[in-house]
Amino acid sequence: MRAGAELTVIANTGDDFEHLGLSISPDIDSLVYALAGLADRERGWGRANETWSFMSALGALGGETWFNLGDGDLAMHVLRSEHLAAGAPLSAVTAAMARQLGLGARVIPATDQRLRTLVETETGRLAFQHYFVRERTAPRIAGFTFEGAEAALPAPGALEALGDAERIVICPSNPYISIDPILAVAGYREAVQSAVCVSPLIGGRAVKGPTAKMMSELGLEPSSQAVARHYRGLIRALVIDEADAHEAPSVEAEGVRAVVAPTLMTGPKDAERLAHIVLEA
Repeated sequence: MRAGAELTVIANTGDDFEHLGLSISPDIDSLVYALAGLADRERGWGRANETWSFMSALGALGGETWFNLGDGDLAMHVLRSEHLAAGAPLSAVTAAMARQLGLGARVIPATDQRLRTLVETETGRLAFQHYFVRERTAPRIAGFTFEGAEAALPAPGALEALGDAERIVICPSNPYISIDPILAVAGYREAVQSAVCVSPLIGGRAVKGPTAKMMSELGLEPSSQAVARHYRGLIRALVIDEADAHEAPSVEAEGVRAVVAPTLMTGPKDAERLAHIVLEA
């Protein structure tokens, strides 16, 4: 059996967008790069050992440079765009590229239909990447709209994978922009039952990204209890960091078992240790 063959990852596609004539799927690509050992761990996104000749040339021509596309990363976007334009579904394109890169694990897009996260801000509605990258999450948020979710269907194999899974894990991702877009697609919320979630917060702060900022702007306390309440009915256990051990009673008051463990992942060994804890939870 190939390494990772027992793992299926369902990827958020609400972050997807069209840029410079290309179909960009940031979350899918981050997952594929990570599982293929190609991810840039220092930067936290994109490919390792990336070069930027394209971006330099683009800027010299007056093109938009607010969203960085590395030279190696471009290959993924160009190939995806070509196949999608020819009528191939995103799930098939993703599976083919994953196989080509030697992945044993399956990466399944949340849906093959168009799904776009729109951010409601104090200055108006923004497409997700405009809010997240171009505006650097500066505008205060008031909520989110998942455009296309009402007409979208889970990608082939996704619900079957959830139904057959020995464990369903919600990774320490932003609940509002990484997980909720998936759950907005019909069928997922019903399929995700008794999952184990890893809290994205440590000491009321997000290790990476704007989770705590978003929670505060939505009128929520950035806490493990708030995360447990958000996922109530979907998860049976929440793994919280040792720094938040004092929150265990409030988590369990939400009907969710609190598992206290070191959750900060600074490298592969930390990730492997946390994975074992999650599987045993």
